[in-house]
Amino acid sequence: MTVKYTPEHEWIQLEDHEAAVVGITLHAQDALGDVVFVDLPEVGRSYAKGEVSGVVESVKAAADIYMPVAGEVTEVNEDLRNDPSLANKDPMGNGWFFKILIKDMAEFDVLMDEPAYSKFVKETT
Repeated sequence: MTVKYTPEHEWIQLEDHEAAVVGITLHAQDALGDVVFVDLPEVGRSYAKGEVSGVVESVKAAADIYMPVAGEVTEVNEDLRNDPSLANKDPMGNGWFFKILIKDMAEFDVLMDEPAYSKFVKETT
C-alpha cells in the first residue's frame, strides 16, 4: 500500500485505484500531545486539495486537518470520534480520520514519500 505525506503532517494511504485513507502523522500527534476531540468531515462532501476538512484538538492546541488531495469523503472513523486518543495510540492505523475517493491521482503522485517526509520533518523542526 502506498502512503504519501503532506507538509501539514497528514498522511494518505492508497487502498485501491482511487480510494484512500487519511490521518495525521506520528510527528503531528507528538506535537499536539493528548488528543481529546476530533471534528470529522461530512460523508458525501467533496473538498478541494488543501481545504480544511476537520479539526483535531488536544490538551495543548487545536489544529486544522487539511485535505491532502481533492476528493469526496466516503467514510469517517466513528471509533476515533468516540475515542480521540486513538490518534495518539495508533495514528497510522486505527487512528485514521476519514476515507476518500480521490478526484485527481496527479495530486496524490506529487505528495511526499516517507524518505522525503522524514527529511522535511528534520529540516523544519
